[in-house]
Amino acid sequence: MKVSKTNKNYTAKTEDILSGFKIKSPDDTIEKIVNDNCSIARFGDGEFDMICGVGMKYQKYNKELAKRLKQVLDSNEKGLLIGINNVIDLEYSEKYNDFANNFWKGWLHDNKFKLLKLLSKNKQYYSSNITRFYIDYKDKSWVGDYVQNLRRIWDNQEVVIVEGEYSRLGVGNDLFDNMKSIQRIICPSENAFEIYDKILNEILKVDKNKMIMLALGPTATVLAYDLYKKGYRAIDIGHVDIEYEWFLRKATEKIKIETKYVTEVKDGENNIQDIQDEKYEKEIIARIMD
Repeated sequence: MKVSKTNKNYTAKTEDILSGFKIKSPDDTIEKIVNDNCSIARFGDGEFDMICGVGMKYQKYNKELAKRLKQVLDSNEKGLLIGINNVIDLEYSEKYNDFANNFWKGWLHDNKFKLLKLLSKNKQYYSSNITRFYIDYKDKSWVGDYVQNLRRIWDNQEVVIVEGEYSRLGVGNDLFDNMKSIQRIICPSENAFEIYDKILNEILKVDKNKMIMLALGPTATVLAYDLYKKGYRAIDIGHVDIEYEWFLRKATEKIKIETKYVTEVKDGENNIQDIQDEKYEKEIIARIMD
């Protein structure tokens, strides 16, 4: 995420403009996903920026992608949750460290009128923060228990992970050890939307009884919608593995993970180490790279 400047003189006005949106907490969102077998599509600052004409570090601006993201954001499908950031209620950002708090207050100040236009105060939103549970928070004492709760989403599930080439979700840690089985479809780490149809068509070969977990930036947000409409259960889960890696390492700031693609750290997407992991290689059922 790009650092924005904040001006405390504008905080009250921003709070007034953005008050009244209904956003469930991360824990309540997990309960909804688990209890009602829901899918979820998530919107962070990058997805909102894309809708408004601004590209991302790993996904250049694409007019069709912006249009599709707006379609997903506006959707009202019973079993597809739309996740947005809890900090749209500015009080939530007080849980964050100074850097994250200042970033989000600045971003909200800069984008408040765009958000007011894009979102509805009559709609129930859910939390995009379900996968952002560690690095930004001041108090981290609850994170271990939270992770155990989060793991209920994929507990004993047959899962197909659709991810970027160097995302390697769950590789080298125990985050997904409670899955019944794992298969993987590997996609480009950058500009995945350029081959969207190929990726979607490959996923559609998968049995609908399997959970599809997506870690592919804004492309994942659109895929969650399209897959749900075609009868799949799709979970937009991007960044969960990096947060877990930081938690395991007791990181106090965002750091590189040597074997994984990390977009929010300087050079975190470069010089990624190769891995020798036979289990991981056997899990890959397709590579859709161009």
